[in-house]
Amino acid sequence: MTYIATFYSHFGAIRYKRLCESCRMAAKLMPVPRDLSSSCGTCVRYEGETACPADVWPQEVEQVVQALPEGYRTCYRAENS
Repeated sequence: MTYIATFYSHFGAIRYKRLCESCRMAAKLMPVPRDLSSSCGTCVRYEGETACPADVWPQEVEQVVQALPEGYRTCYRAENS
């Protein structure tokens, strides 16, 4: 499955990409798609069996959506967004 994570800062996006890669998930940094809003404008697109590569969501994650042919399905949204 393909997921897109947005962040509050560019640094958070870089850290999350490294987390995904350490969990053997293919990941890349890219601009946030127009359909999704983001604080920093950078997102991580990654592939995996689960939306969360760790036991808990890192604080810097704003939201995570699953990319579907018909659009996006929200998997996680930070409470303070």
